[in-house]
Amino acid sequence: MKKIIKLFGTERCHKSQYYKTFLETRNLDYAFLDVEQNENFAEELRNLYENRKLNFPTITINDKKLRNPSNKELQKWIDNLL
Repeated sequence: MKKIIKLFGTERCHKSQYYKTFLETRNLDYAFLDVEQNENFAEELRNLYENRKLNFPTITINDKKLRNPSNKELQKWIDNLL
């Protein structure tokens, strides 16, 4: 099964931009879901959290999620899941 990486964030968020660069420099395919530009993406992100807040940036690979991870955390997570 192909692993799907999603990055929930906004274009104006510097951390979202940081994670976009992180994923791109590792040649990883991912979908950037701008929660300010698309209400469906915002709702998908809200559904990931009990408090239903727009907690971004959040990165998901299939049903696993990380919110604002460190480089080390994210790389370990990617290595284990992909």
